[in-house]
Amino acid sequence: MNNDGNAAVERVHRDESRRILATLIRIAGSFDLAEEAMQEAFTSALSSWSANGIPHNPGAWITATAHRKIIDHSRRRRTQLEKQVFLLHEAAPSQPQEMDAAGEMEMHYPDDRLRLIFTCCHPAVNPESQIALTLRVLGGLTTAEIAKAFLVPESTVAQRLVRAKRKIQEAGIPYEVPQPREFPDRLGSVQAVLYLIFNEGYAAASGESLLRADLCQEAIRLSRLLRELLPAESENIALLALMTLHHSRRDARVRDGELVRLEEQDRSLWHRPEIAEGLLLVEQALKKGPVGPYQLQAAIAALHAEAATANATDWTQIAALYERLREFNASPVVALNQAVAVAMSVSFEEGLRRIDALSELDQYYLFHAARADVLRRIGRGLEAESAYRRAIALTDNRVEQAFLRRQIQAVRQI
Repeated sequence: MNNDGNAAVERVHRDESRRILATLIRIAGSFDLAEEAMQEAFTSALSSWSANGIPHNPGAWITATAHRKIIDHSRRRRTQLEKQVFLLHEAAPSQPQEMDAAGEMEMHYPDDRLRLIFTCCHPAVNPESQIALTLRVLGGLTTAEIAKAFLVPESTVAQRLVRAKRKIQEAGIPYEVPQPREFPDRLGSVQAVLYLIFNEGYAAASGESLLRADLCQEAIRLSRLLRELLPAESENIALLALMTLHHSRRDARVRDGELVRLEEQDRSLWHRPEIAEGLLLVEQALKKGPVGPYQLQAAIAALHAEAATANATDWTQIAALYERLREFNASPVVALNQAVAVAMSVSFEEGLRRIDALSELDQYYLFHAARADVLRRIGRGLEAESAYRRAIALTDNRVEQAFLRRQIQAVRQI
C-alpha cells in the first residue's frame, strides 16, 4: 500500500474511530458486532484506498463500509435463524439507515458518543462496569490501561467488560439519551466517566508519555455536549471548568520529556484563554448552586490558575475547600490532597502527620510521592529517598518514574 493511503487509514483510526464505533453500535445494537464491522472496514480500506485513492470523506467511507457489513451479517443471521432478527431491540434508531449524498449517517442526536455514554451508564449496569465499558469504547483505553486506572487486575476489567456488554444486549437497554426524569439515576455516572477519561489523558497510567492530549480533548468535548444537553445543571458546568483549567497547563507540565512540578512550571506557558474560560465557568457554576463536588474541585483549580507565582497560591483556602469536599467524598485520596494543602499552609509537620495517617493508600504511588516531598522539605533525606523508591515501584509511567528518580538525586545533594 502507498504511504499516503496507509497514513490516511492510521489518521482516521486515530481521530475518528471512537465516533465511528459509537455510530455503528447505535446501528447494530451490539458492541462486538460493531467493533468487528469497523475493523473489517479498516482492513478493506488498506487495499481499496491503495487501488482507488483516498475517498473525499474517509471517515464516512469507513462508516458506510462497516454499515454494509452489519447489514450483511444481519441478513445471514436472519437466514440462519428464520424468526430471529439480530439487529437491535429498538426499531427506529437501530435499523440500518440510508446514506445521504455526502455519505454521512443520519444523526438523530447531535453526537452518538453522548448516546453511548448514557447507554453504558444505564442503572442496570453496575458502576464499575459502566466506567470500564465507557473508557474502553469511548475513551479508547486498553483493558490493561483501565486496570491500572482502577488499581485492579486486568482479568477483573476484562470480566466487567464482558458482563456489561452482555447486560446491555440481554436487557434490551435502548441506545438513547434518557428522559429528564431518568437523569438523576445516570448523570452522576456519566460525569464520573468523563472525568476518568480526562484523568487518564492528563496523567497516563502507563507508557512513555505523561499526557494523552487526545483523551483530554475528547473528555472536554463530550463535557461540552453534556453541558449543552443539561445547561441548568451546575455540576456539568463545573466539570467542564475543572477539565479546562487543568488542561490549560498542559504545555508547562513536561519539559524536554521530563515532568515539571506545579510550583516549578513556567506559567507563561499556561493557556490564558482557557484559564479565562475556566474561571468564568466556575463563577457560573457557583452562582447556579447548590454546591457540589465538581464545583469545589473547579474552585481549587481556579485558585491555582489565578496565582501569578507558586508562592502566591492561597493554600489556606485550598485546604478549606478540600475539607468541604470531604463532605461529599470521604475517600483517602481527597484526604491526601487536603494533607498536602495543610503542609503548604500550616506546617510540613502537620501535613506529614496527616499523610502518615492514611496508611490505606500504601499501594497508591502518589501517597508515597507526596510523603517523600514533605520529608524532602523538612530535610529528612533518607526517609524521603525510601518513599520515592516506593513510589517508583508503584507507577508504570516512564515520565513519572524519571521525575521521581531525579528527586532522589536532589535529596542526596541536600
